[in-house]
Amino acid sequence: MKILSVGDIIGKPGRDAIKNVLPSIKSSLDIDLVIANGENLAGGIGITSSTADELLHCGVDVITSGNHIWAQKEIYPYLDGRMPIIRPLNYPYGVPGRGYITIDNVAVVNLIGRTFFAASYDDPFHGMDLLLTELTPDIKVIVIDFHAEATSEKMALGRYLDGRVSAVLGTHTHVGTIDAQVLPGGTAFVTDIGMTGPINSIIGDDNQTVLQRFLTQIPYRMMVADEHEVVFNAIVVDVDEHSGHARSIERLQRIVDV
Repeated sequence: MKILSVGDIIGKPGRDAIKNVLPSIKSSLDIDLVIANGENLAGGIGITSSTADELLHCGVDVITSGNHIWAQKEIYPYLDGRMPIIRPLNYPYGVPGRGYITIDNVAVVNLIGRTFFAASYDDPFHGMDLLLTELTPDIKVIVIDFHAEATSEKMALGRYLDGRVSAVLGTHTHVGTIDAQVLPGGTAFVTDIGMTGPINSIIGDDNQTVLQRFLTQIPYRMMVADEHEVVFNAIVVDVDEHSGHARSIERLQRIVDV
């Protein structure tokens, strides 16, 4: 089984890049399942039903999220509906939505890290331990989008779950890392997939707006960079469906004009 996981998709440029390249990539690489982090879909922060629909119509099967999942209140009712959107599993009890979804005996899980985040989340390590006891034995393929800031926390989760899940794929920093590997126990790992967003930007946002924040420490409204050259960052994981172990992991990058 080949699984494609796309890094944080930034606003309209990112959505347009998905429309341009995803169908052909799915076909040429024989992709069986597409996961995409969509927490920056709507103007760079949050997700709406219409922006989610754009991804689903392009061939995305599961949309993951992170700390910006609550930015657009319009999406709240959809988190408990039929749309395949998941929020981090380790949010406190009682929030809308679900932390994982199963499609064709594949479990896609969303977790969020705790290091360097202002909010207080539940423990992703023990939260995943609990979920693994609840999943039925026929679910062998388990893929995690770990939305976290600290590289050490992402690596720690990968090592902690090595051999128990198929892949731990980091998101959130928007900067792809070069450490894609299959760990000794058979779990595919990368610290961060990267982003699908404007190249001439600061992690997807307008350069001048971000610079003003750093230079003055005055809050400015962040804006998605208005650029037509977009980088598409993704990871392809080949998984043995019988064992749930990864055979390989490969970084995929495309430059797209939108």
